[in-house]
Amino acid sequence: AAEHRALVLTGFGGYEKVKLQARRGGGPRPGELSVRVRACGLNFADVMVRQGLYERQPPLPYCPGMECAGTVSALGDGVRERQVGDRVMVLARSGLWQEVVNVPANQTWLIPEGMSFEEAAAFPVNYITAYMILFDFGNLRPNQSVLIHMAAGGVGTAAVQLCKTVENVTIFGTASASKHDALKTGGVAHPIDYRTMDYAEEVRKISPKGVDIVMDPLGGSDTSKAFHLLKPMGKLITYGVTNLITGQKRNFMAMAKTWWNQFSINALQLLHHNKAVCGYDLGNLDEEYELLGGVITKLINLYNQGKIKPKIDSVWPFEKVADAMRWMQEKKNVGKVILVPEVPKEESKKEEN
Repeated sequence: AAEHRALVLTGFGGYEKVKLQARRGGGPRPGELSVRVRACGLNFADVMVRQGLYERQPPLPYCPGMECAGTVSALGDGVRERQVGDRVMVLARSGLWQEVVNVPANQTWLIPEGMSFEEAAAFPVNYITAYMILFDFGNLRPNQSVLIHMAAGGVGTAAVQLCKTVENVTIFGTASASKHDALKTGGVAHPIDYRTMDYAEEVRKISPKGVDIVMDPLGGSDTSKAFHLLKPMGKLITYGVTNLITGQKRNFMAMAKTWWNQFSINALQLLHHNKAVCGYDLGNLDEEYELLGGVITKLINLYNQGKIKPKIDSVWPFEKVADAMRWMQEKKNVGKVILVPEVPKEESKKEEN
């Protein structure tokens, strides 16, 4: 088996726990295909994985990475729907931060014409998440209002673009002040600096009744604030607990505080409020291939119509994975952070010619 490079999580903790190592991998098994990886997505979930905050993790050491894009280099027995040379995007629970990956064919989708490998690696996790939250759980319709936390991040950017596909949706978005111009350009009517303002108060100044949908990746006391910001018939969709992340390593005080403040409500209380609370975790849908495939098909149609387009913040080589993680954890990105294996010398020479 040929040797290739992979990013490997060697233990839980700081940025240095993800190391670039050489690995040997065999060919694809029946039903799988091999992909020569050109770009990988970095997600907040990967930061939580590194800190050991995810329950469903393979035993250490292992290769993280939930999404990538590249070219099919070999087919396993029984694979008919793909060909060697196809450009594909891949979604998996983990294991994709490598130069070569073997994945089930039904976890791959053809990259539409005109989409770069970097854009394709930015597509599956963020856009599936934003789409299912807004349309499957949120039932977003014309003339409604949405509060998007971390509106300049990967899911936030995707959500803003998807909101713009529905007529007259009012978008509130939280982000630090330096990102507000970018948010306004993208279509956020009311950017709010969560660092210096109480975002709930700011929303109520503009919309005293609150909003129809809150996308909550924060957890803790923010989930309670979100619930109370909903209009009657409003929907809160919680899909993360980024409040757990305060530094490079697990912070047990932050964990205790977040869980202590975690929002809790029973079915009878919900009845009186006329509100919905939903929980979304793409990682637990990883075997729902038909469901996810249907969402990807809708998203690719929107991409082909020019209605959505992944916004790439920055591209980092595998060697700089620690810097890329720090960049994201310090919330400096506007859009998606991408990791790329080093471009082989022959290819860069070809491109020059």
